[in-house]
Amino acid sequence: MLRSHRIAVIGLNGGAGKTTTALALGAVLARERADRVVAVDASPDSGALGRRVRRQSGATVLDLVAALPRLRTYMDIRAFTSQTPSGLEVVAHDPDPADPRALGEQEYRQVVEALAGQYPLVITDAGTGMPHDVLGAVLDVSDQLVVAATPSEDGMSGANLLFDRLAALAHEEKAREAVTVISGVRSPSGRSALADQAVAQLRQRCRAVVTVPYDSRLARGGEVDPEAMRGRTRDAYHELATLVAGNFPRL
Repeated sequence: MLRSHRIAVIGLNGGAGKTTTALALGAVLARERADRVVAVDASPDSGALGRRVRRQSGATVLDLVAALPRLRTYMDIRAFTSQTPSGLEVVAHDPDPADPRALGEQEYRQVVEALAGQYPLVITDAGTGMPHDVLGAVLDVSDQLVVAATPSEDGMSGANLLFDRLAALAHEEKAREAVTVISGVRSPSGRSALADQAVAQLRQRCRAVVTVPYDSRLARGGEVDPEAMRGRTRDAYHELATLVAGNFPRL
């Protein structure tokens, strides 16, 4: 039976780089490994993941939920995904205020279970406005967390607050094994003085911290292709992928 590893990219603040991190991590893992990799948008309101790829399917995660009873094979699910040049597949979410459907806790669990049956690596892009029960499901079913933050004072305090909340929700072990990604660092040395101090604090709360330099291509939005990034930015995402892969189960 396929053993799937489930990674959740989370963050307390909007604009922390969750979607970029999920796409870049997924792209590197898909390119470097022989495994199928899928990223699913679990955001309740933004749908950013699907806007950052060239859509091959107009289907969304809610369409996937509706079709779950008849999905049996990889090709059945593939009709609901869009594949990037790296091989990463994406299940989009295009929230529509006029659509009464919503991605609730049970629906999210069912989606991840279905994807885990066909993809060895499942990445969740978790939104900031996610209902408490859905966030609880994301944390429950994940094997590993990636915490997204920015080098601003708000971004750093938000990351620390998120670790406090993980502890309060009885996910201390997952918090300790998490990797924190600080995105958009502009200083020539790779970290500002603020980030140096914050990184030292965050290293006490998680397994590792990766700093991603500011990259104008990423700042513009659009597709995320690690091979088209500046060298230091690409190296940072490869470091992230190596750290995440270090916690994959040994079969």
